[in-house]
Amino acid sequence: MRWLITGAGGALGHDLRAALPDATAATRADLDITDAESVRAAVRGHDVVINTAAYTAVDAAETDEAEATRINGHGPALLADACAATGATLLQISTDYVLPGDAVSPCPEDAVTDPVNAYGRSKLAGEQAVLATLPDRGYVVRTAWLYGETGTNFVATMLKLAAARPTVSVVDDQRGQPTWTSALAAQLVALGRAARTGAAAPGVYHGTAAGETTWHGLTTAIYELAGLDPARVATTTSDAFPRPAKRPAYSVLGHDRWATAGVAVQPHWRDQLAEALRRPSFVRLIEAAR
Repeated sequence: MRWLITGAGGALGHDLRAALPDATAATRADLDITDAESVRAAVRGHDVVINTAAYTAVDAAETDEAEATRINGHGPALLADACAATGATLLQISTDYVLPGDAVSPCPEDAVTDPVNAYGRSKLAGEQAVLATLPDRGYVVRTAWLYGETGTNFVATMLKLAAARPTVSVVDDQRGQPTWTSALAAQLVALGRAARTGAAAPGVYHGTAAGETTWHGLTTAIYELAGLDPARVATTTSDAFPRPAKRPAYSVLGHDRWATAGVAVQPHWRDQLAEALRRPSFVRLIEAAR
């Protein structure tokens, strides 16, 4: 199969390139997904497109919603149009932010969408475009709380703070599923293959780790696995860190549809974290924090 990865310069794109070494990997510099002609040329000749390109500045989107929607909504729409013309399958990466975040149990794939911020609205526009244009070959994979070996992410930030501060205060009133980009990349590849063989029905899937925790719980686990004293991690609430964009209080997603596609659910978030922390980039941060 011939694969195209858009947004290949990001953390998830980095791990998808590792999982698919023969894929065409297009970074932001290589491909502007909001340019129709460029998108048509890029998609041509490929069987599966994984779109990881996105506007991800959640807070900035509150005052820049038009630009966020241009990239997160219009871009996927153009990719879907190009895939419709060539018969390609499209895997669109989305987010838990399309949901209201007020649930008390894991949200199923068919949960009612109701974004709480501009970023969520822009991503929902992309979801809707893909599913409407590609009812037979469109796949939306929602993920959350991502971290990877490259770029800025929560896990790396906490390790850097461990090296710089005796204690850290972390919110304990938001729940989610810390998800390693390498685990998500493997799942996306499996889904793309299942889609092309007809084993996986199109539609929405939730691509997050098993289990759930809070940001405080994640930080405590980082310290424990890094051989640091978890007592250095204090609890606080979201009110202590006001942000322009409202965050969902509950971002735990259900994974029921993977069984129907014959694709495994991701490992538990703590197992993912333990494996990630053995990677060289994290090992260096751990050594600096000790």
